[in-house]
This record gives sequence, C-alpha cells and structure tokens, in this order.
Amino acid sequence: MPLRGDCTDLLSLSLDWRNTKMTTVVMPFTCQLPREYKNIYYILTENHPYGNKTFPAGTMCYLNERTYLQHISSDLPPTRFWKFVMLVDDSVATMDVETLQPLNSSVADFLSAISNPEERLNFFLEKHGLDAAMKAQPGQQVLVDLDQQTFPGTISYIGKLHWRPLPSGLWPVYFGVELQGDGEGKGSCDGVFHGREYFKCKQNCGVFLPCNKLRFVPAPENDAVKPDATVPVPVKVGDSVGFYLDDLFTRGIVMSVFKEDNTWMVKICPEEEASGDVFRVIPMDSVVKQELLFSDFEVEADSRHQEHVKRKRSESSEDLGTKLPSLGVNSVVQINMDGGHSVTGTIRWIGSLSKTSQKMAGVELDEEKGSSDGEWQGVRYFTCPPKRGLFVKLESCQPDMRFQGSSHTSVEHTGFSGLDAPEVLSNSPPLREDAAVRVLQGRMRGIQGHCNSCYMDAALFSLFSCTSVLDSMLYKPSLPPDEHVQKILRDKIVNPLRQNGFVAAGSVMDLRCQLTEKGQCSSFATSEKDPEEFLNLIMHRIFGIEPLLKLQSGRQKEQECYCYQIFMDKQEDLVVPNVQQLVEHSFLSSDLKLVEIPSCFILQMPRFGKEYKMFSKIIPSLELDITDLLLDSPRECFVCGAVATQECSACFKDKMFADVGLKQYCDSCCRQAHSHYQRKTHQLTRLHTPEEFCKGNHLGSPWVPREKLELFAVLCIETSHYVSFVKYGPQKENWMFFDSMADRHGDENGYNIPTVTLCPEVAKYLEMPVAALAREQPRDMEGVAKRLFCDAYMYMYQSKKMALYK
Repeated sequence: MPLRGDCTDLLSLSLDWRNTKMTTVVMPFTCQLPREYKNIYYILTENHPYGNKTFPAGTMCYLNERTYLQHISSDLPPTRFWKFVMLVDDSVATMDVETLQPLNSSVADFLSAISNPEERLNFFLEKHGLDAAMKAQPGQQVLVDLDQQTFPGTISYIGKLHWRPLPSGLWPVYFGVELQGDGEGKGSCDGVFHGREYFKCKQNCGVFLPCNKLRFVPAPENDAVKPDATVPVPVKVGDSVGFYLDDLFTRGIVMSVFKEDNTWMVKICPEEEASGDVFRVIPMDSVVKQELLFSDFEVEADSRHQEHVKRKRSESSEDLGTKLPSLGVNSVVQINMDGGHSVTGTIRWIGSLSKTSQKMAGVELDEEKGSSDGEWQGVRYFTCPPKRGLFVKLESCQPDMRFQGSSHTSVEHTGFSGLDAPEVLSNSPPLREDAAVRVLQGRMRGIQGHCNSCYMDAALFSLFSCTSVLDSMLYKPSLPPDEHVQKILRDKIVNPLRQNGFVAAGSVMDLRCQLTEKGQCSSFATSEKDPEEFLNLIMHRIFGIEPLLKLQSGRQKEQECYCYQIFMDKQEDLVVPNVQQLVEHSFLSSDLKLVEIPSCFILQMPRFGKEYKMFSKIIPSLELDITDLLLDSPRECFVCGAVATQECSACFKDKMFADVGLKQYCDSCCRQAHSHYQRKTHQLTRLHTPEEFCKGNHLGSPWVPREKLELFAVLCIETSHYVSFVKYGPQKENWMFFDSMADRHGDENGYNIPTVTLCPEVAKYLEMPVAALAREQPRDMEGVAKRLFCDAYMYMYQSKKMALYK
C-alpha cells in the first residue's frame, strides 16, 4: 500500500543483509493532500566506480521522494542498488545504498557549498565543525583559513548567493565574513557579490566562504575559572614528596589532599616496589615536598650555584638589552605596569588591532590582573580565563627575567610548574592538516611526560589529537563515580591539546591518580604500563563503551575485545611484511572473522615483551582492506571478479598466487584452480552470499564494495619508552612524531619537554620497493623513520563511516 504524507524529514534507510530485511525510518508523518514530492539527499562515503568514471567519496546525490517511497513500499524483494541523480554532473547512476549516508535538507545546503568532495566528506564526518556551522549566528567570531594563513573575523552574513536554487533544489549556504586584525586588506570584496550587497565592510576586508574554511570560536564561559574558596595548601595532587615510614625515609606521589576534622591529610602512593599496592594516609605536617629534599652537600652546592648565577647576571646586566632573544607567540614575558609593579604571562597573539598601526601583543597573565578574556572591542583574538587577558604594545613586553638562564623564552620555561593547568571547557574538533601543524608542531607541544607516563601520553596523543573516532568517550553519559574521570580526560587533556597544543604533566597525573583508584592498583600513578592495559581499563571498566571488535572463530560464540593481538607462526617468506599481510595471516591461522565493521581497529604487532620482535621491519599499510575478513559479507572472486562462493585457506599459502589477500572463488574459477593435481586435496569452505546482492545489480556482475580502514596512528617502543606517529592529513608525507620526554630541563627536580616534529621522510620509505627496504640499514634511515618501521608496537585504524554509529 503506497505511503502518503509529508516525508520531508526522511532520516535514513538501513538494510540488514543477513536477515534480508529492510527498515525505513520516516518522521514526521502527516496527511496532506495534494502534496509536492521533494528530494532526499545523500553523500557517498567511499569511491564508487560507475562505467568509465569514478565518483569520489564525498560526492552528493539525490532521488525524488516519490521514487524513495516506491522502493520501500514495493512488494518485490528489497534491493540495495538504486538509481540516484549525481549533483556533480546531473547524471543518473546506480549506487549501492550501503555506501551512502542520508542528509537532511539543511545539512545538504551547507555541504553543497563545499566544492572539493574529499573536504566535504571530512567536514561531514567531523561532527563538531558541522554542528558549530549550523548553530552559527551573524556577529559571531571566527578564525578564517585563507591562503594557508589564519585570520580573525566576524560573521556578517549567512545564506545563499544564488538567485535560484540548484537543479537539485538545494540552496548552498555561504558565510560572509569581515576580516579583522592582520586579515584586513586580504579579502576579496566589501560585502558585494555579483553586484548584490549582502553586508558592508571596508574594501578587500570581506570574503564569502563555505563552512569548512571557518573555525568557530566558542563564546567564553563565565564560570570557566572559579576561584578556589579553600585555604592554599603546601602540597597538591601529583607532587613528589618524602616522608618517614616505620623509621625509614620513603618517597611517593600525592594522590589526594583532604581535611579530616581540623587536620590536613595527604594520601600517598609509595614509590618503592616493596611497599605493595597500598596507600598511606599521613598528616600534611609529616611530609616534605620533593624540591626541599636536599642533603647538606646539595644545600651547599645549590648556594654556590645561586651565587654564581647572581655574579653572571651582574656582569651581563649592562648589555642584556642587546642580547635578549626576540619575542613571539608562547614567549613568557614580564610587563611593567603603572605604579611600579609588574605582571608576568605568556604571549598568545601578536598582530595589529583595528584602528592601530603598532604591533600589539595579546598576553595571558599568570594571575587575574587583566581586563579581558582575549576579546578586544568585540573581536576575539585568543581565549583565556576571565580577567587573565591583556593587550599591550609588543615593545612593552620584556622576556621574563626568571628564565633568562636559558636561550629560549617560550612556554617550555613554565615546565612542570604547569601542573595546575586550567580546564578548557569549550569542546574542539580534532586537528587536521594545516591546523594540526600550526597548533601542535614544536617544543613544549603535545602531552608532557612525567614519572613513567610515556605509555599513556603516546596513547592519548594518538587517539585524540587528529581523529574523533573515540570522542564518544568524552561525551557519553557517565555514572556519577566516573564523571570526574571523563571531565579530566575531556577538559584537562583533550580540549587543551586541541586548542592550545599542550597538556601539562599534572593533568595526566590527575587522570593516573583516578585510574589508580578505579583500577585498584597503586602502580598506575608511578609505574610503567603497556598501552593496551590502559586502554582496556578506561574503555571497559570505567566508561563501559561497547567493545570495538566482535570476532567469531568458525561458527563458535562471538568474542569481544578492544585490541587485537596478532598471533602467527614465523613465516620464512615474509621478510619485510606489511600490516595487511600480518592481519590476514593471523586471522587465517586462527580461523577468525569480523562479525561487523569496526569503527576503530587497534592492532598489536607480533612481538613478545619489549625486546623480542618477530620482524625487524614492518611496513605500515595506510589502508587496511577488511572486505575478505568480514563474516557473511559479499566477496569477489580474486580471479574474475564475480561474486565468490567458496574460500580456500590452502590457496592463501600457495606461492603461485599473490602474497596479499585471502583466496576465494566463484564456482567456475574454483573448479578450474583446483583441477591442478597439487590442489585437488584442498579443503574448501562454502561462503554465505546474500541472495539479494546477486539479484540487485541488473547491469552485469555485481560490484563488491571494498571495506577499508584508514591508518591514523602508530605507537612505537624502544628501550621501554613509548612514542607515537600520527597521520594528520591525506598525503603520504603528512606524518608527525610525538615524544612526551624528548628533552629535559634540569636534573631530578627539573621537567620533561615534550616535542612534536613533522616527519615527511616517512613517505620515501613507504614508496620504496620491499627488496630495497629490506636492505636498508636502520641506522642509515633518515630522521625518525627508523622508529616507525622498526619499533612499531600498536597500529590504530579507523572507519569514519562506522564511527557515525558508535
């Protein structure tokens, strides 16, 4: 029976191929006669070959609502191949609905303004930016990506720039922005487009851009920083302290500070292994902070050092002004104010303010002695807590004299004093391409390491810096006991990393202390762990998210897990394998299949402990093709490309065939391949192929879509120290290397300097023939490429399409 009503808000269509059922969600449903049928819009999530051309992922298409209703109300068996009109050229193409994502008309209007299909799909998949664009209002502050530079601006217009809609019925939405600050004069108009005025601004200060070229600055929250009403205490969570335990002097890490009756108490995790997994609760008067723990000799040496520093400063005071380094963003500075007093802070912005020609600096002060939160005359230039922002002439800033013992004046001098870094309450999308380089690259960037934290630092940087695949952990409703852990992870680690490019060691220590309590093991705060132990604890026991992997061996019960350890026998013919080969060998040897496509696939390489590696080098597979690893999913004959009906595990090991890909055949090719006398004894496995798949394509042999996962990070280990490589863009050269303890300032009382460096040299070795790569000596490999190819511990893959449902 045909459906009638206004189905403008048709949401989605999903097909359950194992049960050959089709489910349609239609809302709202109201009777209106007569009615006008409208279009329903979709975006393609993977490349789709059609005839002699290929529609790239990110292409938009549509079909009429009447056609849609005919498909879902037909008495004929359901089919997943429908005809759509392609926006790019108005041609009609038969598409697999499994490769499409539905769009409501408002979202389609915003996305249709983005001309590049790849950029369009990425913006659609990164929900933060799309949500912010749809909620944006005229007058809102934005950051504009223009000619590989970023400028502040104000939205002056949101809407269409055409006299009539596109043939598809869409009205592409553009943003009219007035550039400000350093962007003045770098626009292309004064608010007029094709002779029509949409807003007014100075000549060459206006631009019209699609939503993906803007970063929407969140409005500051009034309660972002609340004053601490408690009395200051001499020790804080994460501090290293000393105390006497059974007449023995012991060191430990502060886990919590609380008041019991009228006495301040400290909960301490002892560092000694002999102490066991226990905590000690000691009166605060009985503990001493780490920096005060000097012997008589150290006190005397420190005194001599201080005298030496004073003498050197006195000798160089006359020409200090000519030797001071230049100031830039993140420089730590001192500003002399009226009345003879001074303030200190960190430069967050340098440029010209409107109506001024002098070079100005926006400074985030260390104390609440400022006049703003980074906004000046209605324009936001940076973000900081209220009363911490100050705009002054750049020439009024002087390098902070407290840090003149070093040649740099950047944020690295704040070092471990950044333990109490403020929370960042505004959520941000992951960093990609130019934004990732601009925010993350450099010294004192990334996550600061402290006290065996490298396993956690590397894992967190990999999972949250440049991808949103596990962002559900940050926003899913949590039970009260776990809300604090989620708040630390989101507001003190992920948001600061994405907005400021730096996370202080104390923020990670807060998380480690919470995990120590949740995991009932004191060593999480002090001892070295493995990344998978941390990931299993936080995903399973704390947040309780659905297991990332569902596996089945034979026809046994499903198994669920968060990480997959590759197990396999030593293969003599695999000298320098790639990840694709290792996964296929491991799944085949264990007779495993994936029950569903994972949104995130975390793989542990075949190695035992931190020393033994089965392979001296492993080639990263930038894409992991899991089509043939899926249970009861359509597969193609690897000989002729028709729908496969049988699989042969013995042929996978046959050296006559290709060394990558499981071997499955259609009936005809299977008979021919196994007519050879050496293969007549092979045991074949019959594949389950959905009947509707074979019937669904009337154009010839059904095209089997390939399910591929994208590599986004690699964790590596060498001599018990974890680092990570992160893929921050689509090009082979778009790799960055992160080390939370790359350098150190000072001795045991100093702090680690985390560093993020670009490593485009990786691309050279990814393109190198396997034989040449096998001959390459690790010590001769350029840059940090050796770490990626020789020390890989864990690979992380994602399916952006499946992440929409998780």
